[in-house]
Amino acid sequence: MRSYGQFCPIAVGAEIFAERWTPLIVRELFAGSTRFNQLQRGLPRIPKATLTDRLRFLERSGVIERRPDEAGGTRYHLTPAGQDLAAVAVALGDWARQWGHAEIGAHNLDPDFLLWDIHRGIVVERLPERRVVARIVLTGAHERHYWLVLERPEPSLCLVDPGLEVDLVVTADTVALHRVWVGELDLARALTTGAIALDGPAELRRRFPEWLALGFFARRLTAP
Repeated sequence: MRSYGQFCPIAVGAEIFAERWTPLIVRELFAGSTRFNQLQRGLPRIPKATLTDRLRFLERSGVIERRPDEAGGTRYHLTPAGQDLAAVAVALGDWARQWGHAEIGAHNLDPDFLLWDIHRGIVVERLPERRVVARIVLTGAHERHYWLVLERPEPSLCLVDPGLEVDLVVTADTVALHRVWVGELDLARALTTGAIALDGPAELRRRFPEWLALGFFARRLTAP
């Protein structure tokens, strides 16, 4: 005899969604990651074997589907069922923003994910025709360097020096940059107070903020 839980929609949904990493994988796919290496970059702590297993499980569950790309590789996409599941993940994030009360501090920063999220949030159509290389210098709680190669049609993020001439240097307190990205701190104010500083030609300093989109949930807060 089957238990009630086997027929309960909540139990069935939880079997898929409550599995470790599933909400984060769905979030990454919803945010635009489609390649395996992109998912790895967006989930820097997930073991490769675990990501492979979870993707196979989500495919069997009808949440995602694999499609060949033009280079002969594979891309992952949310199915209609996956899009609906993504709405659950977004609702969970909205709940956490209102009720989670998680204070951004040195104990819960993730600079690698932050810069990956910033890179994929670049507003490509606003970029200049020529390539611009911005070196990001994080200070304070985490001291690290990154390089944003801002070019059309696809910007890229480098964790090591790509050997390209740097056009703009962005020096940012790590906590402040996280707070800007989640909508807790206005970028203009961070620039005014010196929490974030831009060093380079005046035209690039002026235009750089226009190239950045806020993080997903910060954009939801400011949407009309």
